[in-house]
Order: sequence, then C-alpha cells, then structure tokens
Amino acid sequence: MINIKSHFTFTKQQRSGVFVLLLLILILQCVYFFVDFSSEDFQVSQNDLAEFQAEVDSLKLLKLENSKPKIYPFNPNFITDYKGYTLGMSADEIDRLLAFRKQNKWVNSVKDFQIVTKVSDSLLAKISPQFKFPDWVTNPKPKTQYSYSKNSKPKTYEQKLNLNTATAEQLKRVNGIGDKLSVRIVTYRTKLGGSFIADVQLQDVYGLSPEVIERTLNEFTVKNVKPFAKFNLNTATLEELVTIQHIDYEIAHFIIEERTLRDGFQSLDELTKVKDFPVKKIEIIKLYLTL
Repeated sequence: MINIKSHFTFTKQQRSGVFVLLLLILILQCVYFFVDFSSEDFQVSQNDLAEFQAEVDSLKLLKLENSKPKIYPFNPNFITDYKGYTLGMSADEIDRLLAFRKQNKWVNSVKDFQIVTKVSDSLLAKISPQFKFPDWVTNPKPKTQYSYSKNSKPKTYEQKLNLNTATAEQLKRVNGIGDKLSVRIVTYRTKLGGSFIADVQLQDVYGLSPEVIERTLNEFTVKNVKPFAKFNLNTATLEELVTIQHIDYEIAHFIIEERTLRDGFQSLDELTKVKDFPVKKIEIIKLYLTL
C-alpha cells in the first residue's frame, strides 16, 4: 500500500517557506484592494481638448458631405424620374418636364427649365449651375451671309470671270476664300503651267470645301485653256502615264497590266477597275487621256 501521508509531511524549513508565501500573497491582495493607483496630477489641456473636438467635428462634416449624392454637369432635357428625385424635384415637376419632352420640344436655357417645370427659385439656384447645354445652343454660330442669292439667276459662261486670269484679290470676293486660300489657288494654277484645264481641278486645291468650290464656280470658270498633251489610254507608255496628275509608277503599271488583260480599254470609265486607282480623281485624270 502506497504511503500517502509522506506527501504532506514538511520539514520545519519548508513550513516556514509556505508561511512566508501565503503572507506575501495576502499583503499584495490588500494593496490591490485598498491602495488608489490613480494619479491626481494628470490634467487635460482645454486648448488641446478643443482642437481635438474641432478636428473630430470637421471629420464628421467631411464624411457627411461625401455621403451626399454628387451632382455632375448634365443636360436637363434628359432628367429621369430617379435623377429628378435626387435633385430634389417633386413628382409634379418631373412629370411636367417629361410631358414637355414627349412633344419633341427642348429646354434650351435655365429660364426655360423653370417655366416648364415650375421649380422654386431656391431649388433652381441650387441645381442650375450644373446644367450643361450643347455648344450649338450656348454658342450658336452666326448664319453665313452669302455674297449671292440662291434664287438669283445663275451667271452665264460669258458673265463669269476667267479663272485662269483671276487675281488673289478677285478670288477673295467669294465667301469662304480668304488671304491664304486665294494665294493657294493662284500658286496651284502656276504649278499647272499657269492655266487650269477644267473647273474640276479646283478640287485639288488644299483647303477648298465643296461648298466653297461651288460658290467659286458661280463667279469664275476656266477660259482660254493653253494647249496640253493628251495620251491615248490604249497606247500610252509607262513614262507618259506617270506625267498625269495622281498617277504614279505603281498605278501606271497596274493600268498597263489591266489594259493587257482586257485587250484594250473600251471607255475611260473602265479605269475604275484598275487596282488601287484613285477613283475620286478620275474626272481630273480623264482630262489628259483619250481613246
């Protein structure tokens, strides 16, 4: 049988150690319960506290501001039910705008918006700075004043000025032709040998729009054409073809290749079937060719 009693038998020195340990635990417990460890010398600066509170308040305001729905520039003609609600518009105000738009009508100003929707001045002042109307509404271009009447009788060939002798000053009388374009026309005419062959060559002047060309040809036309060389499309050599405007060596080669396959062209319009042929310039190219 195991002797259990021997486990609870202590020497005098061990008993003294146990007693001292219990006494120390008791003392520490008394200190913990009866001694106040808080410091009475700790003081909070009122200025620091005020600054801290101000910072907290500013952060709260910033968070509140960020939580609000942001309004970006928008066209008021396309306000939906939800968009109108977020802007603070009433259901009746939104319905008035939608009914107006169903008639295919447009709001083109802040004043028009208020007349149609009948929103209050306070709400209008709040949302109108974000209105964004199209540029053609806010900055309409002045209507072009033409130097001629569309209903006027077209000038005859004799009444028109000669495009081959027209000066830059005379060309500037045409609406749409300024200093640069007038000089550019004269310079291009000089590059051609001092004479246009046909009115269609105006298309090659850089910067001339179809509308300006039309107005120019209402006042000018090509007269007194100087003699120029024409080449037979079915016999022209490569060197002769490349002298024609808009035809380079590659296109000239394709023309001869196509001519061989067709056993000769039957009409000048068949050039449009040639590989990489500049179709838009065919009327100018045909001026230098014949069959």
